[in-house]
Amino acid sequence: MGFNLLIVVSLAYVVLLFLVAFWGDARARSGRGGWLRSPIVYTLSLSIYCTAWTFYGAVGYAARSGLEFVTIYLGPTLVMVGWWWVLRKLVRIGRAQRITSIADLISSRYGKSNLLGVIVTLLAVIGTTPYIALQLQSVVLSYDVFAGHSSVDGGESANPEATAFWIAVGLAAFTVLFGTRNLDANERHHGVVTAIALEAVVKLVALLAVGIFVVWGVGGGPGDIARTIEASPIAIWDIQTGRWVTMLFLAAAAFLTLPRMFQVLVVENVEENQLATASWAFPLYMFLMSLFVIPIAVVGLATLPEGSNPDLFVLTVPLHYERSGLAMLTFLGGFSSATSMVIVASIALSTMVSNHIVMPIWLSARSGGAAMSGDVRHVVLVARRVSIAGVLVLGWLYYRMSGGGEALAAIGLISFAGVSQVLPAMIGGLFWRGATRVGAALGLSIGFAIWAYALFLPSFGDAGIISAKVLAEGPFGVGWLRPQAFFNISGLDPVVHAIFWSMTFNILAFVIGSILSFPRPVERLQGAQFVNVFEHSGTAQGWTHGAAESEDLLVMAQRIMGAREAQELFQAETARQGREGYLPDTTPDFLRSLERELSGSVGAATAHAMVSQIVGRASVSVDDLMAVADETQQILEYSNQLETKSEELTRTMRQLSEANEKLTALSIQKDAFLSQISHELRTPMTSIRAFSEILKEGGMEDDQTRKYSSIIQDEAIRLTRLLDDLLDLSVLEAGQVTLNIQSGNLSDVIERAVSAAASGDGRGIEIKRSRAREDIGIETDTDRLAQVFINLIANARKYCDADAPVLKISVGGEGQMLEIDFVDNGSGIPKASQSMIFEKFSRLTDQQKAGGAGLGLAICREIMDKLGGSVTYLPGQGGAAFRVTLPR
Repeated sequence: MGFNLLIVVSLAYVVLLFLVAFWGDARARSGRGGWLRSPIVYTLSLSIYCTAWTFYGAVGYAARSGLEFVTIYLGPTLVMVGWWWVLRKLVRIGRAQRITSIADLISSRYGKSNLLGVIVTLLAVIGTTPYIALQLQSVVLSYDVFAGHSSVDGGESANPEATAFWIAVGLAAFTVLFGTRNLDANERHHGVVTAIALEAVVKLVALLAVGIFVVWGVGGGPGDIARTIEASPIAIWDIQTGRWVTMLFLAAAAFLTLPRMFQVLVVENVEENQLATASWAFPLYMFLMSLFVIPIAVVGLATLPEGSNPDLFVLTVPLHYERSGLAMLTFLGGFSSATSMVIVASIALSTMVSNHIVMPIWLSARSGGAAMSGDVRHVVLVARRVSIAGVLVLGWLYYRMSGGGEALAAIGLISFAGVSQVLPAMIGGLFWRGATRVGAALGLSIGFAIWAYALFLPSFGDAGIISAKVLAEGPFGVGWLRPQAFFNISGLDPVVHAIFWSMTFNILAFVIGSILSFPRPVERLQGAQFVNVFEHSGTAQGWTHGAAESEDLLVMAQRIMGAREAQELFQAETARQGREGYLPDTTPDFLRSLERELSGSVGAATAHAMVSQIVGRASVSVDDLMAVADETQQILEYSNQLETKSEELTRTMRQLSEANEKLTALSIQKDAFLSQISHELRTPMTSIRAFSEILKEGGMEDDQTRKYSSIIQDEAIRLTRLLDDLLDLSVLEAGQVTLNIQSGNLSDVIERAVSAAASGDGRGIEIKRSRAREDIGIETDTDRLAQVFINLIANARKYCDADAPVLKISVGGEGQMLEIDFVDNGSGIPKASQSMIFEKFSRLTDQQKAGGAGLGLAICREIMDKLGGSVTYLPGQGGAAFRVTLPR
């Protein structure tokens, strides 16, 4: 089989994955991807546990170590079957706390400590690096086989490092394209999950096809292959208890703590009931993946030349028997195993790096803190894309420095041992409320340091990270500190030795540190929420009533979540508080909800820090203290009822207070109106009377007569306009208006309003429009609608205090409703005055300054109500901003 054909097939397969990922994303966005929530798709996504180590390395593991390879499959199976309740708890916590990664889980559990998030992130990146190198090595080796430079014919690869590099580049491009398309954790990576599900099927079919060929095509059937296995050294039941227990523990721990597994197991989970199917379907998948490992290993050892690489028996046996089609399918299976792991691991690690390292540094470097200028979403997405590239570069560098000479299983065990250091802090945090941030930090740091010193650094071999002298004699000749013989205990397998000492000191430090330290209130609260997640998972961090303006929080939320999503969140809270038309109060419940929403984009610790910078303080509520105290369910329910009643009373008192303030303001406005209206009526009447008397006396020149007549006419028009406004408002409020509904074009109505407003009194203002977006057919009373637009434009001309006034008119809206926004660049309307602007006779400036009696916006409100729409003020937009909502 030609090498060029292999490249073409590989590229075609990658294109297929791209198309499947695009299709999955498109189906999810259109709402037609209900099957993406299927438990089968979720189960197949868990197959990223079965990487190139499992596809290729399991056979090599069996050829070298006999039945010990079974531990790779037994560990996850025991977790899925025996620890299903732990997985369900993890998924519930992930959804309740909006967890984005395993670092986010540990950080959130221990008081939203970003220090712990940084420690777990560094451990995960370093611990996953060998595993990424393993995937690159497996793909390079399989390419070498087809290129004719592998151990099959004794040659060497022409340039394996270049091959690995370009594979890493391609994987980085795919991951960036489909793993960073959005920011919110709720918007899951449907395209990636769909592609992984396809790859799961491909690698299973490929491995089963090779197994069937080996048993029936080469071995002569199940009976003959069983006799061959029995005569092989692989069948010797030589169980080394310490090694087997360690391997089982590593496989089980890695299934829970590997960043890629946590990503698909918790973050990508849509519904908890998916676990019920996965609890039996995934072990079945694992069983099928392991079914033919022993037959392939036995046949490979018996038929292939001595010295052949056992890790490649899955590929070299079909090639040996000139089954090129089967070999190509096998290659694609191995390629799928490697790429799916790298893609998901890169997504998970990039999320951890951006949330716990990049964002905290960026926030601390900005003088404005959480209320700074700039697009936070852009910063986070760029950080994640750069992190993906960085993670793959680290994997390639490890492959290059280690020489790619280790067996695949040995490299995989190094990664398993590294990420398993998170297990004590994770399990302790889920079930022990006494676990503290200090204990978790100590345990993680000590376990990570021992693993790196005893196993990770020695794995570089001849690269010189740790010299042979240090390995043999210890640092500075201290023998009991030898990396692979602590306390002069020698003879242990390096992996067993590293796991025993790292986990022992990790657990001891975690327990002792937790006992000797006292948790902060936030830690106690989070501990209660995690440990008792099924009893009271509704609340998390407590906040006091914020001193910050809602506008600051809205600005921050828009820069992280996006303008539409943030505004929908704030509008929903406004409706819940009964404050339609205004920004919500910064109540503890709202701050808690906002923090949880933000954590889906930037992680719990960063979201907590950003809200804290604006609000300035946090506390623990009575209900939170009850949760921490963990009293009986009856007390908790009673406390919740009291809190609900208290909130209702508080809300009612606030509404009464606001109503009283509004009535007081209306009374003042009424008095001002009576004074103003008498002035507005008296002034033109006085002018008309005075000049009428002059004209009556006669004896004037024609030009003087025309002058006085013109003044009388202008004053009469002014008086008529005021009376028309009063009559118009009276008719509208009484419901006696007759609407002239007709078809029209929105652009024409706006054009008429702009022309009419420009011809009135007032200074000039630049108007910015998008006529293409205004070209919309409408069915309404166009004259009344134009009257609303004229009033809004005239107000902007009168009151915009910018040096160069600009009014932007934009059209948007979805469904059956149109939204026309009028936003100027002035200083806007003060918050204290926003509740009064639509009331009759309301004037925010000096009564003599702008003219009129303050009826314009009140008339606009009544007209839009009759047209089935509304006119509202939009706070937080920079200048004065009004939105007219109109049915299409």
